Amino acid sequence: MLLLLLMVPLAAALACACTDGRRADWLASAAMVVTAVLTLASAPWGGKVAASALTWSPLPGMAFGLRLDGLGSLLALVVSLVGLCIVVYSADYFSLRNREHPEEEGKGRYYFFFLVFVTAMLGMAMAPDFFQIFLFWELTTVCSWALISHYGSSESIRSGLKAMAVTQFASLFFIGGLVLLYVQTGSFGFDAVARMTPGGRAAFAMLLLVAAWGKAAQVPFFTWLPSAMVAPTPASAFLHAAAMVKAGIFLAARCLVSTGAFSGWVAAVITVAALITLYVGLAGYFYADDLKRLLAFSTIANLALMLVGIGLGAMGSTAGLEGGLLHLWSHSFTKTLLFLCVGAISWSTGVRAISQLRGLARTMPLTAAGFLLGALAISGLPPFGVFWSKLLILRAALAVGGAWGWSTAALVVVESAFSLAWFLWVAHLVLFGESSERARSGRDPSPVMQTVLAALMGLALAAPYLGMPLIHWIAGGVA
Repeated sequence: MLLLLLMVPLAAALACACTDGRRADWLASAAMVVTAVLTLASAPWGGKVAASALTWSPLPGMAFGLRLDGLGSLLALVVSLVGLCIVVYSADYFSLRNREHPEEEGKGRYYFFFLVFVTAMLGMAMAPDFFQIFLFWELTTVCSWALISHYGSSESIRSGLKAMAVTQFASLFFIGGLVLLYVQTGSFGFDAVARMTPGGRAAFAMLLLVAAWGKAAQVPFFTWLPSAMVAPTPASAFLHAAAMVKAGIFLAARCLVSTGAFSGWVAAVITVAALITLYVGLAGYFYADDLKRLLAFSTIANLALMLVGIGLGAMGSTAGLEGGLLHLWSHSFTKTLLFLCVGAISWSTGVRAISQLRGLARTMPLTAAGFLLGALAISGLPPFGVFWSKLLILRAALAVGGAWGWSTAALVVVESAFSLAWFLWVAHLVLFGESSERARSGRDPSPVMQTVLAALMGLALAAPYLGMPLIHWIAGGVA
C-alpha cells in the first residue's frame, strides 16, 4: 500500500505530461482522490508503524524502503488533503475567465510538476533514513522551481532561479551532515545518530538545522519566499501550506522525534533563530500591498512559530513539540484557504493589491467569508487550531521557566497581538465599506472553486480536533 501511495501520483504526473485541458483535470483530480484515500488507509493512527521490507543497495549501511510512522503520517495527510483541494480548484482557475492570467494552455505541464511534487513530499514522509529523505528533498527543489517559473515571464524565471539557488545552497549543509553521519557510523539510519560522538552529533544537528532553515524560509534565507509569489496562486498555496517550506519543518521535527539530536545549546539556537525570524516576518506585513506577499510574510512568521515549538520540545517540553506539530497541521488548511481566497479575488477582479480592493463582501460574499475566517484563524483566535497550537507553545515556554521561558512567551504573545490587529485591519479594508471599481466587477468564482473554499473553511475549524490524536501519539513517543 505504501508503494502504491508513492506510485499513484507519479504515474498520474507522467500521464498528465502527455495530455492537456479537461482530460488533465480529470486525471490529476482522480489521482489525488486515490492518494488521499490511500494516505488515510495507510496512516498508523496510534497503532503499529507501517513499514515495507528494505531492499539491498550498493553502498554498505544503506537500504531503500518505505516507512510511515506518526510524524510521516502527519505530513502525508497534509500533502494529500491539501493537494486534493488545490488540484480540484486548479481545474477552473486555469481558464480564460481568469482576469489576472487568462490561459488554458499548459495544464499538462503544471499538473506534471505538481504531482511529482506530491510524490516527493510523500517520499520524504515515508523515508526510513536520512539519505532517502535527501533524495526526495532535492526533487522538491526542482518542482518548486518549475511551478514558480510556470508563467514564463522574466520575473517568474528570476524568482524560480532565486528559490532554487537559495534552497540549494542550504542543501549543501544537508550533504555535509550526511557525510559526517556516514563517516562516523557507516549508516544513514535515524538510529545511527546515537552512535556519533557528542561533538559529531551537535555538528550533525546544526548542519541539518541550516538546511531546514533554507527550505523553511527562515533568517537569513527568507527572501526567496516573497519573491516566489509570481507563481500561479494554487501553486503558491501548495508551496506555503503543504510542500517545500513544510519540508524544512519536517526535517527539523524528524531530527527531534527520531534522533534526539536537538538538545542542549542546539535547542537554544533553534528557539532564538525562530524568534528572530518571527519578527522579521511580522515586519514584512507593514510593507506588503500585494495580498499574496502579505500571506508570504505570514507564512515566514508561522513557520518560525513551528520552530519555536520544536525548540521548546528539544528542551524537554512535550507540550512544545505538540504545539509545533499542531501549528504545522492547522496552518496548512488555514493558509490554503487564505491563498485560494486571494486566488478567487484575483481570478474575478484581476488584481491582488490591497490599495485597489474595497467592499468585496458585497460582490463576493462566499470568498469574503472565507478570507475573514482565514484571517481570524491565522491570527490565533479561538476556536481555530492556531489558537490551540499557540496556547501549547505558551504553556511549554512557561513550563521551561526562568527568563528564557518568560521572554519567549512574551515575544510570542506580542507577535500574536500585532498579527491579529494587522489581519483585522486588512480584512476591514478589503472586505467592507463602499465597493471600489475593481471590487464592483468581482463575483464569487465557479461552483467548483466555491466548493473547495467551503470545504477548507470546514477543515480550518475542525483541524485541531482531527489532528490532535495523531500528534499526541507522536509527542508521547518522544516523551
